[in-house]
Amino acid sequence: MHDSGADSAPGDIVVAACTTLGATLVVHLAGEIDHHSAAPLRTLLASAADNGYTGLVLDTAHVTFCDSALLAVLDWWPRRGRRLSLANRSRAVRHLLEAADSIWRQDPRSASRDGVDRRRRPFPSAPKSADGGAAAARAAGGR
Repeated sequence: MHDSGADSAPGDIVVAACTTLGATLVVHLAGEIDHHSAAPLRTLLASAADNGYTGLVLDTAHVTFCDSALLAVLDWWPRRGRRLSLANRSRAVRHLLEAADSIWRQDPRSASRDGVDRRRRPFPSAPKSADGGAAAARAAGGR
């Protein structure tokens, strides 16, 4: 799937694998993820959720820019008990998550538009392993 809505380097969405074992979808992202280029990702994930996928691995190794549009996707997917893992986080993704985590730590309700304190981070925190989540992607059927 390709969307040319972004001004300079549109985001490419490449579905690398769909596994039926565990109903996990693995998606590789590349380019800039902003309001325009996140639209096909939101559509893809809504369809995946409607079709029963409960796990998602996003490989962001080739994301060169991302903004709150990616955070909105990361906040939406885990609702209703779905699992989310970020593999191979690019520098842009790490910076966005660090900034968002810093805001969340100051006031957990500030990360939510509706002011509801969900008592959880609305997005994945920093990876716990040195591989940036690559092992999670391999375990879910990714590269």
